[in-house]
Amino acid sequence: MISTTDNKFSFLPFGNSVLKLIECPRDAMQGWKNFIPTQKKIDYINQLLKVGFDTIDFGSFVSAKVIPQMADTKEVISNLQITNSKSKLLAIVVNVRGAKDAAKYEKINYLGFPFSVSPTFQIKNTNSTIAQSLDHVKEIKNICDKNNKELVVYISMAFGNPYGDAYTQHLVLEWINKLINEGIKIISLADTVGVASLQQVSSLTKKVIDAFPQTEIGVHLHSTTENWKLKIDAALQQGCIRFDGALNGIGGCPMAGDELVGNMNSELMITYFKQLGYCKNIDDDELNKSIQMASEIFV
Repeated sequence: MISTTDNKFSFLPFGNSVLKLIECPRDAMQGWKNFIPTQKKIDYINQLLKVGFDTIDFGSFVSAKVIPQMADTKEVISNLQITNSKSKLLAIVVNVRGAKDAAKYEKINYLGFPFSVSPTFQIKNTNSTIAQSLDHVKEIKNICDKNNKELVVYISMAFGNPYGDAYTQHLVLEWINKLINEGIKIISLADTVGVASLQQVSSLTKKVIDAFPQTEIGVHLHSTTENWKLKIDAALQQGCIRFDGALNGIGGCPMAGDELVGNMNSELMITYFKQLGYCKNIDDDELNKSIQMASEIFV
């Protein structure tokens, strides 16, 4: 446990270089009602690549009929300027076909797969059962290995679900164990519909990190303006090193329902993490330019 004083950590649980911020313009864009012009997406993500985020979750290789906002991902990736950026690129895939398409692009470092412990949501989100999705993970991991990519698995509905599906933290741990046995090295706990309590964030994060110390564990939390900092603290105090967010706190999974709780606001997270001694690699000028662009796109 990390002791605190006046809501600030009395010491840093790990070196500054280890904490990773994942900026998720894909998550912000995918449910946006009005189609964002492709060139605006390209310009925005190229700007984000200058800020100093560890990774940019930039797009997804999914059905254009299901997620029309992501229909231009191939054009976007072809026009991203990564030469002078320290950030890596992540693309979401939900099946083997999407993984094969994404793996063709040398610029992409990570493929992300949403694996839900809620059977109802897994069908809604990927049109496959949990058992089928585990088979997909095996195939996608093989594709990643052959194409020099790393597979990130998001545990969707990691903190509960609104469908009445069976849920326990033990169930989450069981599925994560199966995924790690398939060679998955990065797991992100996703609060897909913003149902997680502070106690849940703290408890589950601790259990997963303690059970799988050799695995990189992250959180993809959704929050309100009132509880974002408390949720961050709940994960950080348990040693979480990987945090997803989106500028202006926009986004959420359109497959989860109409009423979405927004993503963690990256601007707020960065300000807070800097107060704690982290995120020294973030370029404030480039961040401010990105915030301005976000305010012009998401209106």
